[in-house]
Amino acid sequence: MLGGMQDFELRVPRLIDHAAREHGAREIVSYWADGSETRTDWSSIARDARKLAQALERLAIKPGDRVATLAMNHAHHLVAWYGVIGMGGVVHTINPRLFDEQLVFIANHAEDRVLFYDRQFQPIVDRLKAQWASIEHYVCMDDGAFDTLLADEDGAYQWVEGPERDPCMLCYTSGTTGNPKGVLYEHRSTVIHAMAEVAPWVFDLSSTSVVLPVVPMFHAASWGLPFATALAGAKIVYSAVNDPAVLCRLMNEERVTHSAGVPTVWLALFQHIDATGEAPQHLRQVTIGGSAAPRAMIDRIMGMGATVKHLWGMTETSPIGTAGCYPPHWDTMTRDAQLDHACKQGQIPFGIELRVVDDADGVLPRDGVSSGRLQVRGP
Repeated sequence: MLGGMQDFELRVPRLIDHAAREHGAREIVSYWADGSETRTDWSSIARDARKLAQALERLAIKPGDRVATLAMNHAHHLVAWYGVIGMGGVVHTINPRLFDEQLVFIANHAEDRVLFYDRQFQPIVDRLKAQWASIEHYVCMDDGAFDTLLADEDGAYQWVEGPERDPCMLCYTSGTTGNPKGVLYEHRSTVIHAMAEVAPWVFDLSSTSVVLPVVPMFHAASWGLPFATALAGAKIVYSAVNDPAVLCRLMNEERVTHSAGVPTVWLALFQHIDATGEAPQHLRQVTIGGSAAPRAMIDRIMGMGATVKHLWGMTETSPIGTAGCYPPHWDTMTRDAQLDHACKQGQIPFGIELRVVDDADGVLPRDGVSSGRLQVRGP
């Protein structure tokens, strides 16, 4: 017997449809590599994503085909994600910081058919184009070619429907032996992740949030933020450069409340603050992942009036595994006790299961002492 709810398949395009319908005027700001700034909104992102889906079909791209991006954080990259996924394709984010032989391997292994790239990575494209056997179309996203591609389309496009366990995204991890390994994300897990990430114990997002994701869109799906922000209807402030002066200015001018990045980002920001006296004024939450944040870093950010949350995950976990969560008695804890807690990697969000097993696959107790092999699954 089945329940009687009129449900639907959990597919990623429903996130962008929700953002456009309920929060269509909420802004997406992009600071580009050439120093220019542009503004769009969720409604326009959804419209352009539909246009891109039309353009890809005109290029004979079919559901299941892989479409790669070699790009930093900006609105066109966001359009590419939703456009590719919306027409049934699989968006493959490529990390430009990898070695040439790795870049050749992953594009060929994925059998990418289209590459969207930033102009700053033109030297990589020129150098490796002859070795990328499957890529048929190259589109630069910040020299006018992307806009030209969309200009001939009307956006009257219906997203491709299908099972929620269809693939939607491909990320390769280089943290492994041998060649990078591909991790294929599905619609269902991506949507459930987004639902978990907006919660207070992860990113704590709503339509009042202003998010500056320093974590690149090519790093473990930008920790899921392009999907979680759509679900929340949050404002996004993107920067294609990680210069601390630019980031600090954007944080203040756009009144950024949430930011996420690796510890080195915050070290560079501290150096800028020490040199100029200019500090972010509106931050409410800073999320740190990639490696553990030093205690002194957490203490300083908390001194700026923001909460600090660790995130732990891997490309393989799609990507969140644990998230910092403050206990109910946080306000009565001493500063040292708060720092002790904030230095931990947090708790397991709903939808994720973790356990530690011994060499015989026996489950070990959660006692903070036992060590073994970590197993993760979900959602």
